[in-house]
Amino acid sequence: MRPGALLAVLILLLPTALNAQEIRKSQLASVSQMVGTARIEIVYRRPVAHGRDLFGALVPWGHIWSPGSDSAAVFTTTKDLDLAGARLPAGRYSLWMIPDKDFFTLIFNSVTPAFHLRYTEGKDVLRVRLKAHAGNQMETLAFYFPFVDADAAVLAMHWGRTVVLMPFRAKQ
Repeated sequence: MRPGALLAVLILLLPTALNAQEIRKSQLASVSQMVGTARIEIVYRRPVAHGRDLFGALVPWGHIWSPGSDSAAVFTTTKDLDLAGARLPAGRYSLWMIPDKDFFTLIFNSVTPAFHLRYTEGKDVLRVRLKAHAGNQMETLAFYFPFVDADAAVLAMHWGRTVVLMPFRAKQ
């Protein structure tokens, strides 16, 4: 085949190859924040509510759930953290939750990466129980830092009308 003909064939096939790559509905997102000398980062896929009832329905009460889609959310800290009065060593963790009506149990698991439906028992590094709050409707799951100070911050998980606040202090 002549070089010009080969180039023409490749140009014709390029749109087909690009369309073959599926664009995921739950888009990849990350948020990071410096708190003192600690770098905190969370990487996750953002599921969309699409008007569905979320906690207590789509996400049943009392069952382990990963706040993300396709793969478990990944939480990384470069320094030890004091999280709601408990110590989380510096490291990289898959993030899980057990939602209940008034409280969510936040779980940092040492297995990462992890498929969002395959929680590995016996590998938890830390579990803390946090109060769930009512908030404005957030159609797409989001993590954000509504408060950051010199050595302390709050990370929020917000989906639907549910907000879980994770207060922590960076160890120096």
